[in-house]
Amino acid sequence: MAQLWGGRFTKKTDELVYAFNASIGFDKRLLTQDIEGSIVHARMLGRQGILTQKETEEITGGLAGILEDVEHGKLAIDESFEDVHSFVEAVLTERIGDAGKKLHTGRSRNDQVALDMRLYARLQVQQTDLLLGRLLEVLVGIMEENTDTYMPGFTHLQKAQPLTLAHHMGAYFEMFHRDRLRMQDILKRMNICPLGAGALAGTTYPLDREYTAGELGFDGPALNSMDAVSDRDYLLEFLSALSIVMMHLSRFSEEIIIWNSDEYRFVEIDDAYSTGSSIMPQKKNPDIAELVRGKTGRVYGDLMALLTVMKGLPLAYNKDMQEDKEAAFDAFDTVRDCILLFTGMLATIKFRKERMAESAMKGFTNATDAADYLVGKGVPFREAHGIVGRLVLYCIEKNTSIDKLPLSEMREISDRFEEDIYDAVSLQTCVDKRLTIGAPGREAMEKVIAIYKEYLK
Repeated sequence: MAQLWGGRFTKKTDELVYAFNASIGFDKRLLTQDIEGSIVHARMLGRQGILTQKETEEITGGLAGILEDVEHGKLAIDESFEDVHSFVEAVLTERIGDAGKKLHTGRSRNDQVALDMRLYARLQVQQTDLLLGRLLEVLVGIMEENTDTYMPGFTHLQKAQPLTLAHHMGAYFEMFHRDRLRMQDILKRMNICPLGAGALAGTTYPLDREYTAGELGFDGPALNSMDAVSDRDYLLEFLSALSIVMMHLSRFSEEIIIWNSDEYRFVEIDDAYSTGSSIMPQKKNPDIAELVRGKTGRVYGDLMALLTVMKGLPLAYNKDMQEDKEAAFDAFDTVRDCILLFTGMLATIKFRKERMAESAMKGFTNATDAADYLVGKGVPFREAHGIVGRLVLYCIEKNTSIDKLPLSEMREISDRFEEDIYDAVSLQTCVDKRLTIGAPGREAMEKVIAIYKEYLK
């Protein structure tokens, strides 16, 4: 297969070298962006008088036809070509003749591939943002339905204080909301057009870079041609943000896996998102959550691979940068699938509300409130802390909970306990009296849910 750069060489490239150098096996997914950029480039060349009107029409029409034929299965991408750019140019020239050879005027493969990858990554950022938005909608729906679903809150994986499922889901809403903010922030910085930078030093042709940038939806052209072709910061930022998304999904998955266990029984995962065992008929495994947790390391690896590729590269373009695509594509695909599947699993999950409340009571999550009750009766907090500690130890020995203990037995530990202790340590009281914004009380949660719903509009 003839290369775009063959004129300097007198000897055919070794087949193994050619295959090692080729990128069409993975950069073929950039076909749409390559043709989109080429059409705008050709129109600009026509506007600048570098191409005739007839040549411009032939080139843009030929490119549109190639894209349509590939999309409809009439044309297969030939992987014997070095890359998707050479495939498109060869097919174009075959279809329209010598005019196709003029498409590359004022352009290098360096700024061409930089443009294609930036266009593709921009689309992926926008799609990730939309997927995160859908996940947030599911979360806020669960929150609205569970402002009175009591459950234990944990520190160190030990039961700490009572809260609600709505409040617990709100913590993840905050995480994924920050992920969306990161997507929007990345989009601002990445939306600069490299087209026209040439190989590294621009071109002598009178290109209108502002026109091509505007037509392709960029905020403007890159202001340094060397940086334009060698910058992969936007991919590193995106992969870093995707790694954080996966970290959040993995934390959430870990909790669902724990909650799904027989020891907790807080949730029942829908059959559509579970699998069984080949040998143990009783098993219902949280495979989706486990795979999301496992694939987090894969996305971290993609980020580390690209960081390592870029760490020692001199300016400007180096062939090493071809390694950006497989890592980035893998991260894009993995995170997309994980968000989609996790959202579906979460939307269909059933929460065992009675079991959650029972677990909160049996875990002495109301112990802090019992201490606060004694403080309200005039007992210094440090002394109240010790009294309730002895009360908890007594309950453990009796295999009961504070709310189930007879008042007479409580008073053996402290005569400050009165009948109103039972209301003070009820889950509803423990939760609803926490009214500061960000706390789990119903009044505070309703305010937060309203803020979240307004944001999602």
